[in-house]
Amino acid sequence: MNPNPTMSFSHIGICISNLERSVRFYTEALGFVLKHYVEGGPPFDVLAEVPEMKIRAGFFERDGVTIELLSYERPGVVGTDERRPMNQLGLTHLSLIVNDIDAVVDRIVKCGGRVLSHTRVKSPVGDMIFCTDPDGVRVELWQRVD
Repeated sequence: MNPNPTMSFSHIGICISNLERSVRFYTEALGFVLKHYVEGGPPFDVLAEVPEMKIRAGFFERDGVTIELLSYERPGVVGTDERRPMNQLGLTHLSLIVNDIDAVVDRIVKCGGRVLSHTRVKSPVGDMIFCTDPDGVRVELWQRVD
């Protein structure tokens, strides 16, 4: 076994409830570019630990970062679109640097996302706010101070 294996970043997977709605949100609101779609079932059900699953997924890229939006056609998604507390273990949010926070907030609303207006802060490092995608995944917008 190699004690120094080579690694590189691949992607971040996000489970979503409606692929078409999420494609619109991530492309039109956040500027990700669709690279390709895939469909999956066995043997990936073993990898995902979701027996007999059937998925459709889209891979999207922006600024060298790839996200995979996973739509489980079988057995369906579990959970709710209620956003997770920031201090809950696990991944908490995506963060994007923007040059016009208000314009991006408007696009997020038009594309089915929600704005958490009470989270907006102006700080020495810039203007920040949390929004969510249509399924409650937190997205931080950060307009840096010039």
